[in-house]
Amino acid sequence: MATCSHLDEITITQLPEAVDGCEDCLRIGDPWLHLRLCLECGHVGCCDDSPNRHATAHAEASGHRIIRSLEPGELWSWCYADEVAMILPEVHGETRIPPSPLGG
Repeated sequence: MATCSHLDEITITQLPEAVDGCEDCLRIGDPWLHLRLCLECGHVGCCDDSPNRHATAHAEASGHRIIRSLEPGELWSWCYADEVAMILPEVHGETRIPPSPLGG
């Protein structure tokens, strides 16, 4: 079974109370589908089904490897480097998010 070898890089264990949307999409006026949180710095980006794939772009540019879904009811995290999904019990909370501009 694949495991993540980057768990020591997690600095965010409490999810934000609320976010306004994908930080990068909001800055350029583009829509997003689903939101992801970088567990190293807290950057909020959009998923790979979104037109701009900002969560993946952030991971590639920053070297930050682990994200957590911010979608309601989704508890999974993903390590880009090890290509493994996981549940991280130490990451907790719920985040209010706006509806997706793409209706997802």
